[in-house]
Amino acid sequence: MSESSRPAGQAAEAILSRLAEVLASRRGGDPDRSYVARLFSKGNDAILKKIGEEATETVMAAKDGVAERIVSETADLWFHCLVMLEFHGIRPERVLEELARREGLSGLEEKASRGTATGPGPASEKGKE
Repeated sequence: MSESSRPAGQAAEAILSRLAEVLASRRGGDPDRSYVARLFSKGNDAILKKIGEEATETVMAAKDGVAERIVSETADLWFHCLVMLEFHGIRPERVLEELARREGLSGLEEKASRGTATGPGPASEKGKE
């Protein structure tokens, strides 16, 4: 990471950390008074459904190519991913650590290090003979 991007990166990490704290504080809150408490009360499937909706809206915004919409929809997607992380007791810093671990690796090298095939392999083909 270059020195010039370090302050912005630290600010972004601080924002994610503060958001994570707010989301954690909504756990067990009143679903009638808090959108996040309502999502938590509905459970994992509702949170995942919302992520799917936001991902679709992000894709559609990117296809339209309007920067403001892309930014807005990506913020919605990231927010709901943070809700999912909190639901599972995972801090966003763990995701940042994983991204840092992957920094400088090619995508193909990183995938290979996880033992993930780049396409359907024998395991996914079982039962299809």
